[in-house]
Amino acid sequence: MTVAIRVIPCLDVDDGRVVKGVNFAGLRDVGDPVELSRRYDREGADELTFLDITASKQRRETVLDVVRRTAEQVFIPLTVGGGVREVADVDVLLRAGADKAAINTGAIARPDVIAEIANRFGSQVLVLSVDARRAPGPSSGFEVTTHGGSVGTGIDALEWAARGAALGVGEILLNAMDADGTGAGFDLPLIEAVRRVVRVPVIASGGAGTAAHFAPAVAAGADAVLAASIFHFETVTISEVKHALAAAGVEVR
Repeated sequence: MTVAIRVIPCLDVDDGRVVKGVNFAGLRDVGDPVELSRRYDREGADELTFLDITASKQRRETVLDVVRRTAEQVFIPLTVGGGVREVADVDVLLRAGADKAAINTGAIARPDVIAEIANRFGSQVLVLSVDARRAPGPSSGFEVTTHGGSVGTGIDALEWAARGAALGVGEILLNAMDADGTGAGFDLPLIEAVRRVVRVPVIASGGAGTAAHFAPAVAAGADAVLAASIFHFETVTISEVKHALAAAGVEVR
């Protein structure tokens, strides 16, 4: 059975506002996350992803408030990430209205938390966010990074994605740090490489600049395509992306 490809806008939230930069630097204010979420819901987004890019203790409540207000007005699945380190963090997000939680640094620090969360809530609620960049150390040529791609871990990105899937994550959010914010297109070799080692859905993120960039990401193995800047600044609309995908023979919702 063919599964329709999901188109997902991503909102990087900092202190209650949506921001965007290039390679997570030079951030500028894009707008109110609830207003943007409403717009994307109207435009036909299949899901939304919120990433709390600072995720400090004092700002967690700000993000929870944003999640609550968004969940009250938008009725498509909502994934929230940033600062998730234990089962209790996922519980709080789900109670605030999130449908899924994304984990990144917390899983790198303690991989067993993936199994703990999956056992408690089910794999379908957990997304492993993998921030990968090219590096000479790992055998695959791709390294897991933290802190917006600025800190290398030495962990092989392909091995990490496979381990996350084995531990119970429901899907992989694959962030191509080399391509993030560039508008030059998705990192197709990275998508293809991860697709070969995991069977869970892969969400391709990083590099979208035109509607024509999305179909190649699907051909490379992505089950969903995620973008931020081009949607926020209305360079390309969700409808245009879906038309481009359909024209390339990709099933969309």
